[in-house]
Amino acid sequence: MRWLTYIVKCLLCGLLAMQVYFALQIALWSGLNPSSTAFQRAERWRLCSWHWSCPVYSEWVPYDKISNNLKRAVLVSEDDIFFQHKGFRFEDMKKAWEKNQQKTQMGNSSKTALRGGSTITQQLAKNLFLSSEQHYLRKGQEFIITGLLELILSKQRLYEIYLNSVEWGEGIFGIGAASHYYFASSPAVLSREQAAALASALPAPKCFDKPQFCRKANIHFPTRQDFILENMDRVALAPYPAPAKSTK
Repeated sequence: MRWLTYIVKCLLCGLLAMQVYFALQIALWSGLNPSSTAFQRAERWRLCSWHWSCPVYSEWVPYDKISNNLKRAVLVSEDDIFFQHKGFRFEDMKKAWEKNQQKTQMGNSSKTALRGGSTITQQLAKNLFLSSEQHYLRKGQEFIITGLLELILSKQRLYEIYLNSVEWGEGIFGIGAASHYYFASSPAVLSREQAAALASALPAPKCFDKPQFCRKANIHFPTRQDFILENMDRVALAPYPAPAKSTK
């Protein structure tokens, strides 16, 4: 039994060391911009293997140089109360689980994409550090990293990193590359319509970019764009201020 105890201790120490590494890496990003994410590196390898020349594009844009139209549109598309929650939306996760279970029971022949319940912080945790594999251990690690991100970085910094790292098409990462690729425009001057179009792409960015990737995506982009345009003005770009304390 002693060897089993030793193995368990080694695994626990390794797991703890991994969390410390994640925490230190996230702390560095409070002042430094991530050079790439795990998802970007995986996509670069898929597209380019060992070749130096590679059709992967990214361009970092500071938060204050990104149009508020785009910021609001992405919130509507992905996580409308991002600035109010602590990293998780448990009710949405429960609904997503129930919906996905129903679709799984329909069999693998269904072409309808499974519905997600992840917040922007959860998506960022997955993109920054984790693989695309779906299992409970990876999901548990995603929860831990999400908590670390929310604890260490401000909401504005989290959103800045997300907008500069999220996929917007095959080999297109971040709003700098996306705005130039689709509209030959700077992120600072994106119109409401352009912002809504880009935000509508996020659930299926490769499909938005290239029709051959749409076989597994069940999404109608014009309808989603209309929904985003109708709701852009109701989302907040900062945490709601705390209620004033009574002086009585």
